[in-house]
Amino acid sequence: MHRKNLSPTPVPPAVPPWIQGVAWCVLAVLWLGSLGARALISPDEGRYATLALGMLQSGDWLTPRLNGFLYFEKPILPYWMGALSLQLFGLNEFGARFWPGFTGLMTVVAVAWTARRLWDELAGHCAGLVAAGSTWIIANSHFLSLDMGLTFFLTLALCAFLVAQRDGVPPTEQRYAMWLCWAAMAGATLSKGLIGLVIPGAALVLYSLVQRQFGFWRRMHWGTGLLLFFALTAPWFVAVSLENPGFFDFFFVREHFRRFLTDEARRTGTVTYFLPYLLVGLLPWTTLLPGMFRRGLQGERGAVFQPLRLLGIWSLFILVFFSVSRSKLPSYILPMFPALALVAGRLLSLLRPAQFQWHLLLPMLLWLAILVAAPFVDRWVGPDVPREALQSFTRVLAWAAALFLLAAVLAWYLLRRERLLAALALVALGSVLAVTVALVGHDRYGGQLKSSKAVVPQLAPYLQADTEVFSVRYYDQTLPFYLRRPVTLVDYRDEFSFGQDAEPTRWLPTLDAFVARWQRLPRAAAMMSQGTYQELLQQDLPMRIAYQDPYRLVVVKPEGLAP
Repeated sequence: MHRKNLSPTPVPPAVPPWIQGVAWCVLAVLWLGSLGARALISPDEGRYATLALGMLQSGDWLTPRLNGFLYFEKPILPYWMGALSLQLFGLNEFGARFWPGFTGLMTVVAVAWTARRLWDELAGHCAGLVAAGSTWIIANSHFLSLDMGLTFFLTLALCAFLVAQRDGVPPTEQRYAMWLCWAAMAGATLSKGLIGLVIPGAALVLYSLVQRQFGFWRRMHWGTGLLLFFALTAPWFVAVSLENPGFFDFFFVREHFRRFLTDEARRTGTVTYFLPYLLVGLLPWTTLLPGMFRRGLQGERGAVFQPLRLLGIWSLFILVFFSVSRSKLPSYILPMFPALALVAGRLLSLLRPAQFQWHLLLPMLLWLAILVAAPFVDRWVGPDVPREALQSFTRVLAWAAALFLLAAVLAWYLLRRERLLAALALVALGSVLAVTVALVGHDRYGGQLKSSKAVVPQLAPYLQADTEVFSVRYYDQTLPFYLRRPVTLVDYRDEFSFGQDAEPTRWLPTLDAFVARWQRLPRAAAMMSQGTYQELLQQDLPMRIAYQDPYRLVVVKPEGLAP
């Protein structure tokens, strides 16, 4: 694709409002409908579901606790939203995942609305379809973590700023949009900490230096904006600090600066760590990246404020910032994907339909490769990967691949008939269906081996209200959620260290202490690894296996065997 081919095509007739309404309703049903179709898996989903459940059960909406322990690694807003969702929808997977699912859908809405305000209706439709069809946005919207909520608020702040600072904006609209920007940054800060200020602030500073534009700093509404920001964020930070004296040092020093600068979190990776996640996560739009880069360099002719360049700087800063960090997780770069969707929406609105055809080849080839490889999955079978679970998962992956390929073939046909928007809608729909089906299919594997959902029903006949459940040198984050109560940790610290040091009576630091407690109790149950079980067998500890899989087993005290 050459620059000379980027000449605008005639804008097609507006999509009738009723069709737009139907399309958004269909997307909402597909997007939210599968949130409860899979078991929660460890570690992240179990951790954040347990935090929300603990808040709901205790009624303490100030101090977050994980499995009963003080837990200050992240701010409070996601736990509030999780607890409210569980209260509204019940103690189930849908309620646990509703907040990331909802904020993911709202991120798509924000992208579509902003592109329409910045450019035109066609760009709005294209940007919304790109966001809705992006693999990484879909996947993280259907997975319980903090990053989709953070991404929503950062995207809302970015979109509000773009709308407020665009050329010719009326003063009243600019003021309201900037207030929305400040409120969104407050939401981002309450979702994951100082990153809610660092990303927007750094992107604006870099844009100022690159463009040599500084006038927008005078249009930030600093007085009312800062007042709004601190009115939303300060109350919880002040209250939790007064209630818990160690909060400030742990949250701001350890969880921000030490996590970024040191290997303490044990999540290291090379500077190229995020590139595969960027390329795969942007599917099926990955091959648009070179054109998006060129479009960002060109900017908008005749415009003073250049939204495309700000979007490019925003995306590049996020990629570089987390690439040099000593703590890395795949979802950290999620906030760059809505910005890329805005750029892609503008680019697609200027392409001729025939120019988009070759962009379908890469995602079609990748999904075709999955379809072809599905019958040969036995080569990955091992002691920790049961054949039945893997084969079941790959069968569902094959169906997911077939769905996307069917949508892509139909889109190819529509492109040949010069129907770009309809073709993009089909590609986005195919991606949503394929990724969603693949995620649901993962339950055949992850739900069996990385969740306690199947464990608890088998353990339930041996449990009474006063039966103590231990987690010995092992901790499945989903176990407390499905048990609906905390478990007693034994010789296990990890992320619980701060809470264990603050409240040492809530856990057992040694295996000997566990053996002594087990001997005294009339009934008890414990989850552990095979190695720990063999060690306890040598001590003639009375216990019987109630559940076992390749990763862990659960034992009960013989006196508690009778249902």
